[in-house]
Amino acid sequence: MKIGIVIPAHNEAMTMTNCLTSVQTAMTQLPPTITAYPLVVLDSCTDETLALVKAAGVDYLCCHYHCVGRVRDMGIRHAIKKGATWIACTDADSIVTVDWLIQQIVHMTQQPTDMICGVVSVDSWAHLAPQTRQDYINHYQDSMGHRHIHGANLMFSSEAYLTVGGFAPLPCHEDVDLVKKFEAQGYAITWSNQVRVITSSRLEARAAEGFAAFLANLEKSHLSE
Repeated sequence: MKIGIVIPAHNEAMTMTNCLTSVQTAMTQLPPTITAYPLVVLDSCTDETLALVKAAGVDYLCCHYHCVGRVRDMGIRHAIKKGATWIACTDADSIVTVDWLIQQIVHMTQQPTDMICGVVSVDSWAHLAPQTRQDYINHYQDSMGHRHIHGANLMFSSEAYLTVGGFAPLPCHEDVDLVKKFEAQGYAITWSNQVRVITSSRLEARAAEGFAAFLANLEKSHLSE
């Protein structure tokens, strides 16, 4: 088994090194029968992200799509050509847990699955209103069987990915679209809170309707009260 770990990045110099360190740590937990191949896809980066990826010794691709759906798809198809049979997606502003990859293997061992949708924890609430945190907690289902979809924590079979046509060239919600494709074709999906990443609580969104935008909207609703 070979796991392709695909990470899109657009000007992520502030978080890139921590992300890659966490991924590399998670890789050390894998048994020798399973290998992992991390790949960063740099989209129109103008900061030091590329230099940091090179310093970490991680493979990379460069593009100028300004479209996360196209970026993810480019990286995943490259990883599959390199022999990846399973794809694990995270984001450059996120940190995966030490057991991130091992928990995926556990789920696949317990019952056949074609996709795993994991959960996210927010890295810090210090700069946000207390009510923003409470509203988020009230909204978020941190449990097995949840129905949250995060591109920062989404895993799937390479074969199934190619069959459904992959990520659509969307600037946002490309992850939701992919899950719908898997559901429409009857693939088995595991909704797990055991597979977890810690994601940034920044409010400056890279995607117009992504996680940062969601937090920003929660925060704005309280600041205007």
